[in-house]
Amino acid sequence: MADKVIITCAVTGAIHTPAMSEYLPLTPDQITEQAIEAAEAGASILHLHARDPKDGRPTPDPAVFKQFVPRIAKATNAVINITTGGSTKMSLEDRLAYPLMAKPEMCSLNMGSMNFSIHPAARKIKNWRYDWEKPYVEGTEDIIFRNTFRDIKHVLKELGEGCGTKFEFECYDLGHLYNLAFFLEEGLVKPPIFLQSIYGILGGMGPDPENLTYIRTTADRLIGRENYRFSILGAGRYQMSLLTVGAIMGGNVRVGLEDSLYLGRGQMAKTNAEQVRKIRRILEELSFEIATPDEARKMLQLKGADKTSF
Repeated sequence: MADKVIITCAVTGAIHTPAMSEYLPLTPDQITEQAIEAAEAGASILHLHARDPKDGRPTPDPAVFKQFVPRIAKATNAVINITTGGSTKMSLEDRLAYPLMAKPEMCSLNMGSMNFSIHPAARKIKNWRYDWEKPYVEGTEDIIFRNTFRDIKHVLKELGEGCGTKFEFECYDLGHLYNLAFFLEEGLVKPPIFLQSIYGILGGMGPDPENLTYIRTTADRLIGRENYRFSILGAGRYQMSLLTVGAIMGGNVRVGLEDSLYLGRGQMAKTNAEQVRKIRRILEELSFEIATPDEARKMLQLKGADKTSF
C-alpha cells in the first residue's frame, strides 16, 4: 500500500472564473455531479470550494456548501477535503466557517502568506460572463493571500486538535516548507504529513522539474521521509508533465479544474473526471497502483467519514 498513488481532485477552486471555461462547475448540482464522476474515475480525495450559484463567484457561505457536500459524501466513499484557503478576498473567519461546522476528515492549509496572482490571464479574455470577473482577476495583481504564523496556529488548534481534521499542507514556496517544519517542531503538526507541493502559480515556485527534486530532498532533511507523503500540484499546462515526474519520484498527484482547465494542448477538459482518468492511465502505464479512498485514509491516518458532521 505504501507504493500506491493517491489521486486528489480539486473540483472547482476559486482561481478560475466562468468566462475562462464553460465546463467549470459553478452550481451545487454541477459540483456534485463532477465530484462524484471524479471519484468514480479514481480520485480518492475530493478537494472542494463553493461558488455562488447566481454568478459563480467564490463564496465561504456554509449554506452553499451544505447544498453539495452531504450529497457527495453520501454518493461516494471519497475523502472529502474542504478548503481553508477560500479565496484571497476572504477573512480567516470566513474561510473557517464551514470547516468548523462540518469537521471533515481533511482540509487544505496554505503554509504561509504570499503574492498569489492570476492577473495576466485577464489579457486573454475578451468576453466576460459576469461583472465581477474582470476586476477580480485583474485585482490579484495587488492582493496578498494572508496566512500568518498566528493564523496557521489558530487553524491547527481549532480545526486540527478541536475537530480531529488532518491537513493537505499546501507549500507554494521553499519558505512554506520551513514553516511546516517549524510547526512540526512545535508539536502542532504530527506525522504522517500530507505535503502538497505546488508549482506554476505566479508568486510561488516555478514549474521547473528541478524544483520538485529540491523540495523533495529538503523535505527529507527537514521532516524525514518516513514522516510525510509527498504530493504534486502542477498549475495550468504543467499539470500532467509535473505530476508524472513527481509520481516517478515517489509522490502522489492532484488534478482538477481548480488547477488546470485543460486536458491537453489546446483541448479544454469537459469534466474533472477526464483529468482523473488521464493521470490514472499514465500512472498505470508506468505500473503504479492507485490508492482507494480507504487505503488513502490508512496512509494518512484519517479519522474516518463516520466522524464528520456533513
